[in-house]
Amino acid sequence: MRIINCARGGLIDEAALVDALNAGHVAGAALDVFEVEPATENPLFNLPNVVCTPHLGASTPEAQENVALQVAEQMSDYLLTGAVSNALNMPNVTAEEAAVMGPWVKLASHLGAFIGQMTDEPIKAINILYDGTVAAMNLAALNQSVIAGVLKAHNPDVNLVSAPVVAKERGIQISTTRQDKTGTFDAYIKVTMVTDTRERSVAGTCFSDGKPRFIQIKGINIDAEIGRHMLYTTNEDVPGIIGLLGMTMGKNNVNIANFTLGRSGVGQDAIAILYLDQKIDQKVVDTLDSTGLFQQVKPLEFDVA
Repeated sequence: MRIINCARGGLIDEAALVDALNAGHVAGAALDVFEVEPATENPLFNLPNVVCTPHLGASTPEAQENVALQVAEQMSDYLLTGAVSNALNMPNVTAEEAAVMGPWVKLASHLGAFIGQMTDEPIKAINILYDGTVAAMNLAALNQSVIAGVLKAHNPDVNLVSAPVVAKERGIQISTTRQDKTGTFDAYIKVTMVTDTRERSVAGTCFSDGKPRFIQIKGINIDAEIGRHMLYTTNEDVPGIIGLLGMTMGKNNVNIANFTLGRSGVGQDAIAILYLDQKIDQKVVDTLDSTGLFQQVKPLEFDVA
């Protein structure tokens, strides 16, 4: 008996095959591809020595029903628990991982958003450091959240799925580092952005309340909650800055919900982060800039939903 396999590019004349099967020249045949697709009628279907299957195994009613149920279950898992399974371009995340990682995914996005909003020049590299217990988590999901946060600052259409692709197209090098606990916090994430002219870094952690916080900017230690509307300033550490910021916000009817300060040393670099109740108007930024006391005045917005 001779077996002929036409799976690798062979061509069959269906009418000739029917004649050969009926005449006994061909003992039997099995096909999963037909001249007309989808194949609803074909003379080969009625022959006892022919096995016919759909081109795609998933084309059977049973398979279609199972696939539909599986997709519905996976979408339900994602919406209810954050679990991701069998996604084409998203890392798999179990329900157990999602429960622990939820605040850290938000933090990663906020760290990326800070870097993205602070950077107007082309980014060459993004380095992400995971310290302590967070280093044992699903880093693929956290990486995508950081990258999406960075890129969405200038392209709102970027999302978790497209972010790595967009970063690769732009030639941005992504690197990650894991390390055991090295400081006060059980875990933290630090993101460093590299351009042709500078490096900028920001670090954050999640406390037991699940709220992400910035804990270091420009190497200066702080403890800043993250709100929807914020104002970031840098200046030389001199008297009067706090009063000037408060007075300027008050004159423009901008309420300060929280106020965080940090400095590298007496009379050295200082930063301030204001957590505001509403979006700040550009004229307020211009007023602060015009004093000549600030090296940088930058309004920031974060998705805290």
